[in-house]
Amino acid sequence: MSKPMTLQQFFGLFPDDDACLDHLFRTRFGEQVLCPKCNKTSRFYKLASEQAYSCQWCGHHLHPMVGTPFEKTHTSLQRWYYAMYRFSTTRHGVSAKELQREFGCSYKTAWRMGHEIRKYMNALDTDGPLDGVVEVDETFIGGKKKGMRGHKASMEKTAVIGMLDRESGEVIANVLPDYKGLTLRSHVRRHVKKGSMLHTDEHRAYDRLQEQGYLRKAVTHSLKEYSRDGVHVNTLEGYFSILKRSIRSTHVWVSEKHMPKYLKEFEYRMNLRKTPTLIFHLMLSFARLSTPRDVLEAPSP
Repeated sequence: MSKPMTLQQFFGLFPDDDACLDHLFRTRFGEQVLCPKCNKTSRFYKLASEQAYSCQWCGHHLHPMVGTPFEKTHTSLQRWYYAMYRFSTTRHGVSAKELQREFGCSYKTAWRMGHEIRKYMNALDTDGPLDGVVEVDETFIGGKKKGMRGHKASMEKTAVIGMLDRESGEVIANVLPDYKGLTLRSHVRRHVKKGSMLHTDEHRAYDRLQEQGYLRKAVTHSLKEYSRDGVHVNTLEGYFSILKRSIRSTHVWVSEKHMPKYLKEFEYRMNLRKTPTLIFHLMLSFARLSTPRDVLEAPSP
């Protein structure tokens, strides 16, 4: 297994804002670009007065930060790169308070940076479809009010459904607006190919999926049956356990409104766990940002 980038390697590659901006420009546009104004293949040179590059022939400006999480930010680009590096090398996530302490910025700035990075990780992550043997299970994430037990305590938490491809290890997790069978089945149909073998618990909501082109085997948790002849949801429950501990230890609590971003953050790292070097490398590819043509056609100041 290849090792992720070290902190020394990171600062060797990105020692200052100019190095980060140059990397961003070269990644998005390459060394030579067809200028949209003069229609000539041109080398663009960094302007000293602003975060933009100028065509060698006509002086047309390109702004590489347009259409990225860094657009309209007052935070240095190196800090953004370092924050992405931190998100890529941690197992349990990065809280806004951690970024605030490290950068000496306001909590509002650190909070916004974290959420923009989580949205970007969501854009980079794959979303199925899963096939083969797929584990499906639900869980509740969050705290509970003092003195509450059972179903009433669960009402204070966020309902989440998870699906895990047994062969590839790819996982998909989504927040459930409700706990109805129709909602559960719709998530399975959206992310799992028909004909797949579903491993579930005894929840009756999954019964009808067999009528809709899926195979299904179940274990009966209420009878303390957790595995039978290779049928189980233990891999997925292990992932849920890591997810809950990480949120509890790093963030303490996450609201239902923002839970989807946190789920996708952990999902992105989980799906690349066998190739840890790719976690940061893909974040630096900016592959899912707006196309270079969108930025090329942005008006010059």
